[in-house]
Amino acid sequence: MQRITFGTSGWRGIICEDFIFENVKVVTQAIADNVKASGEAEKGIIVGYDSRFMGEQFARQAARVLTGAGVKTFLLTRDTPTPVISFEILRRSAAGAINFTASHNPPEYNGIKFSPSWGGPALPQTTKDIERRANEMMGEVCYSECPLDEALQKGLLVEIDPMGEYLKDLSTKVDFAKIAKLKSVAVNPLYGTARGYLAEPLRDHGVKVVQINDRRDPYFGGFPPEPSEKYIQDFITLVKNDPSIELGIATDGDADRFGIIDADGSFIEPNYIIALLLDYLVRVRGLKGGVARSVATSHLIDAVAKSHGVEVFETPVGFKYVGELISQDRIIIGGEESAGLSIKGHVPEKDGILACLLVAEMVAHEGIGVKALLERLYEKVGRYLTRRVNIVLSPELEAAFPERIAATPESFAGMKVQELVTIDGNKFILEDGSWLLFRKSGTEPVVRLYCEASSDERLQALVAAGREFILGNG
Repeated sequence: MQRITFGTSGWRGIICEDFIFENVKVVTQAIADNVKASGEAEKGIIVGYDSRFMGEQFARQAARVLTGAGVKTFLLTRDTPTPVISFEILRRSAAGAINFTASHNPPEYNGIKFSPSWGGPALPQTTKDIERRANEMMGEVCYSECPLDEALQKGLLVEIDPMGEYLKDLSTKVDFAKIAKLKSVAVNPLYGTARGYLAEPLRDHGVKVVQINDRRDPYFGGFPPEPSEKYIQDFITLVKNDPSIELGIATDGDADRFGIIDADGSFIEPNYIIALLLDYLVRVRGLKGGVARSVATSHLIDAVAKSHGVEVFETPVGFKYVGELISQDRIIIGGEESAGLSIKGHVPEKDGILACLLVAEMVAHEGIGVKALLERLYEKVGRYLTRRVNIVLSPELEAAFPERIAATPESFAGMKVQELVTIDGNKFILEDGSWLLFRKSGTEPVVRLYCEASSDERLQALVAAGREFILGNG
């Protein structure tokens, strides 16, 4: 029988294989039991979903189980961005939220993400408890279900749409008056939940919007709903071929990740966007505090932080760790190389909508494009180039990986290893400041290799050295 396992962003599975109604009901009951044990159940639980296949149906099944357990449920009436659900948890002082989403995963996947009352992704102690409860109940009818019309009559079920409240709050964190200086912005919600969340506020402030992929499509146009360079070539072509467009902004399926296209069609790596926004928020807005980045994220952020006297917090991979620092009001901005960020005073969750609009504000204020801003930043703090590659392991190499990674080499690509960081994976920092990080996937025979250096030539040498370290000369 399939075990329920929560990863960095919840439990995910393939629809009709392991992600089925019965398993969803069991996991929902486990969440209800966890929330009851925490003493917060009377605050109620929000249930939302993204634009994937069967999202509404899975959400309604969860609502039946929650209300059957006597837990008040706030059921969203449309597919809703993950950061908006986080916002609504805090606005309502709810006990948490169950969100049916597989974020940027391919269309055949769905998932359950649980966020507790502090609004960020559940920390490991919470997800481990939910896992344990769910796996102990697998194969049993461990829940009661309440028909939704009965739950409505009893006041156990309330239908909500937090879009208006979220956008109202967002207007206090983004300077739309500055953004209004832009003549034309291209928007790509990638068939996902950000439909209306980017385009409408821009139009309301007089910005011309050129939009594609703005309808719901559970197949996401045939690609994973990820705003990476590989999957948004149609959008890149649109921006490149329209000289009136000053910026392209995109979000993933559940709108917690962002993708930025400069006016000439250049895709800008998320690593660099986080560093640029840190510089902007300190230099222009005058925000005070630290900055957080995951262990896999660019040290360009560290260089910017050093130039402003800002403390850097290095976290394991998973935005929950960054979100915790946001909720404690310890940082100006926190981000991950996988295109997630949030800022001081906002939700402790990745917010691709906010990220896109902050970049629009920055570009409008500075009066130059993102590439030009990045070059200007490089002149100030030095050049940092990053790359991530996946190394597929044979069964033999996978078995040998723990022993191989346990041995620290003296050098990589001719540079001595100066420091080993093991906060999440094995990160080797070299004497010239370049680095390599090896992280083994928990679900696939894959090692994720992250490298950073000051030049393309040096970066290529590091990637080659990292591959050789894992695969050997063969």
